[in-house]
Amino acid sequence: MYPPKHHQDYNIENIKSVAIAYPFATLISAQDTTPFVTHAPLIFHGNKLVGHIDANNPHVKLLKNNYPIIAIFQGPQTYISPAIYTTKQLPTWNYIIAHARGSVKEIKDPESIKKSMVTMTEFLEAPNQKFKLSIEDPRMDRLVPYIYCFEIEVQQWEGKFKLSQDKVPADIENAKQELIKNNQKNVADFVNGLFENHF
Repeated sequence: MYPPKHHQDYNIENIKSVAIAYPFATLISAQDTTPFVTHAPLIFHGNKLVGHIDANNPHVKLLKNNYPIIAIFQGPQTYISPAIYTTKQLPTWNYIIAHARGSVKEIKDPESIKKSMVTMTEFLEAPNQKFKLSIEDPRMDRLVPYIYCFEIEVQQWEGKFKLSQDKVPADIENAKQELIKNNQKNVADFVNGLFENHF
């Protein structure tokens, strides 16, 4: 299996923790030779993943009837310069990624769709919930026809955690700090630049 064994994580709870901390997933399905890719938040309802997308998205036709799907959850990632190591190394890239492979089916019942929206909002608003979505909100009924709701039954979790774990302890720690620092800095720099150039 790729990547190498020491970059794989086999602890299911570790792998699921990536999906919980970074719920905005990349959904991948294929029909014949045509790939369909959609980005959407997924949250756990028991052992299943549940999400919503626009009902007009062409990906919808592959999100039913137990069709196979892969959901990718990308955690922190960064370039690692050899300059941060205490030993002589080559440049590399560190990352934390979880793959969920399974089958997908449609959720059709309007009440179940509304409940899933409430549950997702509660999860995303945690731990200090500042907004509460009410299932009785009349806007919910108007919104439901435009939402496609689905659940994924996961048959296999795969964790790809490349974190310089094959290096000496000092280099592992330096790579960890680089991952933390670069993710905070890169997000701030990118978002600030985007707003300056486009808004």
